[in-house]
Amino acid sequence: MRRAVDKLLANNKKSTFVLQLTAMVDMFTILIVFLLKSFSTSSVTINPHKGLKLPNSTAYEQPIEALKLVVALDGIYVDDKMIVEVKDGHIPVNQLDNNDQDFVRALYEELDKQAKKSKDIADKNEDVHFEGKIVMQADSRLDYSELKKVMYTASLAGYADMKLATMAFE
Repeated sequence: MRRAVDKLLANNKKSTFVLQLTAMVDMFTILIVFLLKSFSTSSVTINPHKGLKLPNSTAYEQPIEALKLVVALDGIYVDDKMIVEVKDGHIPVNQLDNNDQDFVRALYEELDKQAKKSKDIADKNEDVHFEGKIVMQADSRLDYSELKKVMYTASLAGYADMKLATMAFE
């Protein structure tokens, strides 16, 4: 084996090795373009609430930065803070207004507080504007009448631009 290596070295004393990088650079360029096109990012992430079954949808839009409202079988949450306890998928009657059975008092108070906070920030910072946007995660097993109460209350609190978070079909 040693003689074969010595013979090979003797025959290749002055050989030069030239590396052609053009093909490799082309390949990496195509690979990078493909990866960048197929990789989408969003600065907004929406994590479903524990035990929440979101409705399915074929439509797809990028999530927006907005106040998070979760309507689950066990409660209504604003920014992960429980505002109203829900029993068996229904808002208790004592949480509703006596004059308007579609108005949820505690939810309105919390959303109004959040709206005032956002408006105060908008007054101090010219780059920020209160737009009344809300992203609602609603359990697909809830009755529409319960969601209607939540949407009605949110619109009265100044949050008329509502987006419903859904799961994409796979």
